[in-house]
Amino acid sequence: MIKKADPGVVEEVKWKKPSNPTGVPVWSHDGILCIGEALKNAVRLTFPKGALIKDSKKLFNARLDSKSVRAVDFEDGDAIDEAALRALILEAVRLNTLKVRKR
Repeated sequence: MIKKADPGVVEEVKWKKPSNPTGVPVWSHDGILCIGEALKNAVRLTFPKGALIKDSKKLFNARLDSKSVRAVDFEDGDAIDEAALRALILEAVRLNTLKVRKR
């Protein structure tokens, strides 16, 4: 869904280490958009600039107390609001491309 939202998104694995040999999936476009994490009871997408992203559908449900980061925890069986997720991705892309244009 992330790559479908923006064809310019690059998906890669980063931060491999002995305690996590498979690393962490990261999606970026002119900077990191979101990071995937497998939790015990959920899959989390963390948006490093999430506090700046408009979330009219209230998809963010984790890390809400952070001054910068926001996250979405998807639990097994949750329905995914594809339009809302697409909007978050596109807003994250917009924020990153604004940063690049200002350089």
